[in-house]
Amino acid sequence: MNILSELSKLRKKTNFKRTYFSERLILKVLKPNNAQEVLDYYLSNREFLQNWEPQRGKRFYTYEYHQELLKEEYLEYKDKSKLKLWILKKDKPNKIIGSICFSNIIYGNFLSCFLGYKLDRNEINNGYTTEAVKKGVSIMFEEYKLHRVEANVIPENICSIRVLEKAGFEKEGFSKRYLNINGEWKDHVHYAIYNDNLNLSSN
Repeated sequence: MNILSELSKLRKKTNFKRTYFSERLILKVLKPNNAQEVLDYYLSNREFLQNWEPQRGKRFYTYEYHQELLKEEYLEYKDKSKLKLWILKKDKPNKIIGSICFSNIIYGNFLSCFLGYKLDRNEINNGYTTEAVKKGVSIMFEEYKLHRVEANVIPENICSIRVLEKAGFEKEGFSKRYLNINGEWKDHVHYAIYNDNLNLSSN
């Protein structure tokens, strides 16, 4: 019996949850009818996020764009190729304060994915991102049965590096001109965390 093949079949039959909870947060997969809340988040944080993300065209800041994107992301959640969880506080459950995204989920012999995250400019330095990342990684390891989660960060983004270190990520390496961020090819540092307790023979 091919253990990885059987695990893949089992994963396809499993319906993963759309909503998770940590100590202070709600992590939730959203649908197209949440496009306005997502747009409000990006409009409020437009300048704050500019230095850490790709350049955005005018269409990005429209309701229609995020409605389409949320539809696409929901389909990716259903086929288990991507999990984007929007962050809300338990004491303010109707306002988005950020997101974490596990993309390029690859199964087979790799069992790995990439992590990205962002937070509202008014909510930084409260430990929310670290809390969300820790919860998200546990979902990837315990439910998606992945072995590795990788994150890439601009060296100047000290706050993001601290998040990864607090969440247990290890520094793996460095890549020059790795991603185009805000119109420039930026160097990135690679971090990863590993699921050394993954026992393929028990699945």
